[in-house]
Amino acid sequence: MRASGVLLHFTSLPSPHGIGDLGPWARAFADLLCEAKQKYWQFLP
Repeated sequence: MRASGVLLHFTSLPSPHGIGDLGPWARAFADLLCEAKQKYWQFLP
């Protein structure tokens, strides 16, 4: 079975701390991925 997703490090997401974190913006992004029927969110070191 085929699946798709995105490669985006969480520090690229907006945040009040200057760099992204795994807070509310990450949750909103994950919800957006679900709505778009994406299966994977990959981030590399």
